Formats: sequence, structure tokens, C-alpha cells
Amino acid sequence: MIIRTEDLSVYYGYKNILKDVNVTFEKNKITAIIGPSGCGKTTFLKSLNRTIEEYGGKTEGNIYLNNEDIMNIPVQKLRNRIGMVFQTPVVFPFSIYKNMTYAPIYYGERNSQKLKETALKYLKIAGLYEEVKGDLDMQATKLSGGQQQRLVIARCLTVNPEVILLDEPCSALDIKNTANIESMLLELKKDYTIIIVTHNLAQAKRIADYVIYMEDGTVVEMGKTDDIFDCPLDSRTKEYITYMKN
Repeated sequence: MIIRTEDLSVYYGYKNILKDVNVTFEKNKITAIIGPSGCGKTTFLKSLNRTIEEYGGKTEGNIYLNNEDIMNIPVQKLRNRIGMVFQTPVVFPFSIYKNMTYAPIYYGERNSQKLKETALKYLKIAGLYEEVKGDLDMQATKLSGGQQQRLVIARCLTVNPEVILLDEPCSALDIKNTANIESMLLELKKDYTIIIVTHNLAQAKRIADYVIYMEDGTVVEMGKTDDIFDCPLDSRTKEYITYMKN
């Protein structure tokens, strides 16, 4: 177990979005969070590295990273340890190479050789290097949507986080780019813990070790992927999966 929540609730003003969430996330596994639109999936994801605070959200309860309360970890250090990739890839408006070295430089790396090694290493891990190796000085905004998403994931890895949060990273991508990212995530879980919000139940079934089903700001059910899809314990989970399949 690498992350656990205890009675986690999230509020926007007086509106209660998440309600008493108690879950655990296993190290070096992929956990998919599924559920209807507006059920609190993204809010939950953003709470795990305190990104929710940037949106005016307030949390109650506790979140632990390796048994350390995240409220006791400086925010920048926490977001180094728990990286996040959003639904729409946010590439910086400069070169591919500069995108890849931005975070290491921010955190103090100045050795040009180490910066180069880091950039190339994670571009290769993201399966992007062969596609861009001849043009690392190209503006990152000129990459295709799928390439931009892989670049953002590669950039996230340059500070070697323990956990990667992904909010519907394939929602706007075609089948080929989705397959590339899924293949990459399956490789990455050897070294990282991955938590992904997805509306694509087939994707969750393909890549996740565990699935969390959420509804109305609460966790209805959590379990191994096959158990959730083949024999859910809660009727609400079964109804949602059946509805989404039809």
C-alpha cells in the first residue's frame, strides 16, 4: 500500500463533493476509477496531491503517502512525489527538449549532460523518442495530440515521482494513440504506482489491476478488476457496468 485515505471529504464552499472516502492504493499497480459523469472522480484524483486547493476545494479527513500525512509534506515536494497528467495535454510553448528539462532544472539540476540523459531516457520510456529524435528543438505544440500526451507523461517522469495520476488521458485520442499510452502505462507500473480516471470501461478492464466504482461522491465498491466487472457485490456497480456495455 502506498496511498490510503481516511474519511476523506471535499467541499467547494458549502457543496459537499466527496463524502467519507476510505480507500487504499497498492504500490506498482494500476487502479482505475470509474463512475458516472459528475460523481467526483476527478475531484478525488486532484485531492491526492492537493491540486484541488488550486481550484478552491477544501478537504477534510486524511490522505497518507507511505504512512505520512500529505498535509505535512510541502506542496511542491508532494507534487514531485505524486505527479498529475490532465485530460487535455498541457505542453509548454517551447521546444520538446526544453519541455523535458524544465522540471529537473526547476528542482535544481544544472549539469547539461545529466539533463540530456534524463530527457532522452524518459522520451524513450514514453515511446516517443524514435518519432522526435531528429527534431528535439521543434515546438512541442506542433506535435499531434497523442504525441503531446505522451510528452506530458514523459515530462512528469523526469522528476521520478512515486505515483502518477492521470485524468482521462486517452479521451480525445484515436485507437492507435490510446493503444500506445496503454502499453506505456503497463510498462510504467513496474516502477510507478498509477491511478487513472477513465470513462472507458474496456480500457479499465485491459490495463487496471484494481477498479474503484464511484457514485454521488462516494466509493460504492473497490476490488480486483475481474471481480468488479464479472461479479460486483453492489447492485449499483452492476447496473452501471451493464448500462455502459449496452
